[in-house]
Amino acid sequence: MPSAPLRRPGGPLAPAAVALAFWVTMAGTTVPTPLYPLYQRAFGFSTFTVTVVFAVYALGVVAGLLTLGRLSDRIGRRPVVLAALLLAAAAATLFELADSLPWLLAARVLSGLGAALVTGAATAALLDLAPPERRLRAQTVALAANMGGLAGGTLLAGALAEWADAPLRLPWTVTLVLTGAALLGLLAVPETVPAEVRRAGRTGGSSRGARARFRVPHVPPAIRPAFLRAALTGGAGFAVTGVLTAVSGLFLATVLGLHNHALTGLVVALAFLSTAVGQLLVRVLPPARALPLACAGLVLAAALVAGALLGGTLPPLLLGACVNGLATGTAIGTGLGTVNGGVEPHRRGEAVSAFFAVLFTMLSVPVIGVGVLVRATGLRTAGVTFSAAVAVLALAVAAGLVRRPGLGASPVPVPVTTAKAEPAPAAPAGQA
Repeated sequence: MPSAPLRRPGGPLAPAAVALAFWVTMAGTTVPTPLYPLYQRAFGFSTFTVTVVFAVYALGVVAGLLTLGRLSDRIGRRPVVLAALLLAAAAATLFELADSLPWLLAARVLSGLGAALVTGAATAALLDLAPPERRLRAQTVALAANMGGLAGGTLLAGALAEWADAPLRLPWTVTLVLTGAALLGLLAVPETVPAEVRRAGRTGGSSRGARARFRVPHVPPAIRPAFLRAALTGGAGFAVTGVLTAVSGLFLATVLGLHNHALTGLVVALAFLSTAVGQLLVRVLPPARALPLACAGLVLAAALVAGALLGGTLPPLLLGACVNGLATGTAIGTGLGTVNGGVEPHRRGEAVSAFFAVLFTMLSVPVIGVGVLVRATGLRTAGVTFSAAVAVLALAVAAGLVRRPGLGASPVPVPVTTAKAEPAPAAPAGQA
């Protein structure tokens, strides 16, 4: 008599509940995007301050990656996802009550920490809950929840700010309601980390406890050149996405005369959705061509964004956001393929953390630089200068690939989410 098939933990609602928690947490990180011009007017701060408010989110993500990136492997998936949702709720509450700049800064840091926690824990939970033959689908669900949340948050806030009352309050009320629904959904999610592993993590066993500890991630020397090229390319695309997120509303209002918050949300949503598509493209692109194509895409995107700034027209900006997203996603997928194919399983988690630490550092620092340039030279000059810098970096990476073509190849292209990679067998977390 044939044996019964192995059952995975949890019922059919468990993966949906994890995906909802993932989506809601990531959506909360982009709700402020179309609201920045409103905050700027309400609190009277400069464009430079807007870029700082945006950038502290990325710094929160990096801090979370370097201290908490593998926490769900030690204490379990559910408590870490729960913590991420509570951080998201706290951030939304601070935003809703905000009456000055410090409230916004504190809320953004909490958002970053929540994103750093949820991406690895939720991605690992979805993989844990899926049977082996459906792990690729589970990765796709994680990618959809991550990027769909990033796109959905900015679309939701933009629509509410444009067509409803209380634009600085209502989006956060809706976010809190969604977060509450996600918290209830966790009741349907079983813990997938074995009890003995969690006991060891809590009592300081082999994993040295569940304390947050700073750890510089290690990247094996053999893959460092390919790792660096992919990280620089993906980071350049992240930088463009960051600038679009921080100042799209300002550009639409001051250059195009379009005071439409929903349109601001759409510009940024297109960038995030295209990034998801770019990661999926890595599955079908020849590994040796993926990174060169990403570099070419970044150059084209930079030219389109610069053209939009110089010509004062919207279509190049929309197209540039899409092309930049495709290029960024392709670079991210290539870099994660390099890690998954060239790092021992027990070191894979920290190598992925290093990859995303580079990406999010490049997301935050250039955005602040653009803010300084905007204050010194104006939006058009700052934007064109920044676009030129991105194009130069992409061309430099491409030149390196021409000199040493093997360094652009990704042995095992694996599209994942913007915060962490496919889990290693011994430490199935990923994050960002």
